[in-house]
Amino acid sequence: MREITLGSTGISTVQNAFGALPIQRVDMDTAVKILRRAYEGGMRFFDTARAYSDSEEKLGEAFDGMREQVFIASKTMAKTPEEFRKQLDTTLRNLRTDYLDIYQFHCVDQCYAPGDGTGMYECMLEAKAQGRIRHIGVTAHKLEIAFDCVKSGLYETLQFPFSYLSSEREVELVEACRRADMGFIAMKGLAGGLIHNSGAAMAYMLQFDNVLPIWGIQRMSELEEWLAFMEKEPVLDEKIRAYIEKERGELAGEFCRGCGYCMPCPAGIMINQCARMSLMLRRAPSANWLSETMQAEMKKIEGCLECGRCKSKCPYELNTPELLKKNLEDYKRVLAGEVTI
Repeated sequence: MREITLGSTGISTVQNAFGALPIQRVDMDTAVKILRRAYEGGMRFFDTARAYSDSEEKLGEAFDGMREQVFIASKTMAKTPEEFRKQLDTTLRNLRTDYLDIYQFHCVDQCYAPGDGTGMYECMLEAKAQGRIRHIGVTAHKLEIAFDCVKSGLYETLQFPFSYLSSEREVELVEACRRADMGFIAMKGLAGGLIHNSGAAMAYMLQFDNVLPIWGIQRMSELEEWLAFMEKEPVLDEKIRAYIEKERGELAGEFCRGCGYCMPCPAGIMINQCARMSLMLRRAPSANWLSETMQAEMKKIEGCLECGRCKSKCPYELNTPELLKKNLEDYKRVLAGEVTI
């Protein structure tokens, strides 16, 4: 597996990295085994966040005593300098380290800058001067906010959703990072679970020598799929290109990635599942989608308050209430036997 360098950071690592959000869903022993196997298999870059419950603690346990052998990036969703410092203290303690390779503002709604009145960027500079962080990064879901961060010249890395379902404008963002000598960390390389072909997903990423994909992993079987590419990289040949074009055609238009940033819902709707139920029924058919429990969850859509909170919080700027209604209509047709899966 080839190596890439994350822009001006000087961080060089194999182009195959570990996204540690999902390991919050498994117990400590399982998480540690997965993380250590990832290291043994050649992965060196691990991305976590203060918002991922105990993910940081699991990385701390897994890599205790071998800190210099891995790169660790974490994130803060703090909105005040006081909370920033508190979260950084907690993160370093959880990870059992005195520094982070990259510290990122998490899912920003603005491009933090010196003198903007928030004091947030100044916190990053302070932490960097203290040696507690080595590089300043940012993660975003809103495309134009991401472009603002690139244009600012203030950040060394950008983390943004990127996959073979990405638009031309999103590819432009990758190229903008290249020109700015800014590392690009690709999250949601499987589009929130809608992409099932790991070989096609990886082959697409390998076209871009400035993109570091972080794959969300919570099972050893998933990890082994990605580690297999360390020995034999998938090639973006005509067969895979045709497959990707077919996928793009099927998933054209607006769709929910299941990120959950719109939640909680005042009406109790499980938005991150219900708003993409039609796609899941087609692409990942399972009897569980039609269980009494899930039927009850889908029925909650009828009680939507039309408050618009989900729409205002959606990082992809989707019309979530309308998307929920469309998914409920499709779901009812499946239950009635009008559509088969």
